[in-house]
Amino acid sequence: MQLKNDLLLRAAKGQATERTPVWLMRQAGRILPEYRAVRESLNGFIELVKNPARAAEVTIQPVDILGVDAAIIFSDILVIPEAMGLPYTMEEKKGPSFPRTIQTEQDLQRLKVADAASDLGYVAEAIRLTKKELNGRVPLIGFAGAPFTIFTYMVEGGGSKTFSKARKMMYQNPALSHQLLQMITDSTIAYLKEQIKAGADLVQIFDSWAGILPPNQYEEFGLAYIAQICNAIQDVPKTVFAKGAFFARKSIGNLACEVVGLDWNMDAKESRALVGNQKTLQGNLDPCVLYAPYDVIRKETKQMLADFGNQRHIANLGHGVYPDIEPDKVKCFIESVKEFSTK
Repeated sequence: MQLKNDLLLRAAKGQATERTPVWLMRQAGRILPEYRAVRESLNGFIELVKNPARAAEVTIQPVDILGVDAAIIFSDILVIPEAMGLPYTMEEKKGPSFPRTIQTEQDLQRLKVADAASDLGYVAEAIRLTKKELNGRVPLIGFAGAPFTIFTYMVEGGGSKTFSKARKMMYQNPALSHQLLQMITDSTIAYLKEQIKAGADLVQIFDSWAGILPPNQYEEFGLAYIAQICNAIQDVPKTVFAKGAFFARKSIGNLACEVVGLDWNMDAKESRALVGNQKTLQGNLDPCVLYAPYDVIRKETKQMLADFGNQRHIANLGHGVYPDIEPDKVKCFIESVKEFSTK
């Protein structure tokens, strides 16, 4: 099906665009009262993720309400460990929690490489339903967590300030760490291929905890596995977003991906110099700018666009939109991008 608005895909591939495309990480989420209404009608977050019809509904809401140039499938990065045999719960205001974690070789033997079609078929079904409902209005982004970020949750058992258990394993048992990372990688490749088969137009790899590692460890335990994913996925453009890994921008620019995501601490001009001109940069307004008055949001958005210049760019925040930000402030950002970037 021909897309009516293919700005995102053209920008990702480095083709000419009439203006800069814009979407937001976590756009299908708690900022929208419409999302909260759907979530409250179900028994929690995980039930929503596993209900294809309702997941499709909340995926499309930001397209209708906010006017973004892409939808991103409503799901969670932690569906991968669950599909591998490590279930999780989602605690309100606390985040994810794993009753069991991976600490030993025996723990690892209880896991499997996920069967994407059977174990994660509900995500593919949500993508198919979303594509049908979108009817070519905008592209649909699929996604997965990067292997290192998934590894941290599987070993740590939840979020952490230091991820010291996960990092301890990497120092004390690197072989076990690499085994687990490879299983996650194999599961993720199959999962992303299933998303693309179902209709995802572009995929993003989220390495949320990349910034907790020193550069040499990130090359070995992080980027090596993202490289495998990028090399295996060839049918659609790929975005790699490694939050906090300012030291790895040049290395990420050398991966077989089309788009490099930047967080709000990564300077646009410096990033362009490091990454080069052959990639599209995505980002990177500080999410907290959206707490500011409307005139400040407009000014900061205009400055961000100026910093990225006329080279390949997809406008976004430098992280996911925070749940207590007003939807009208988000709209102001989106409309400002459209206004100030029109050529």
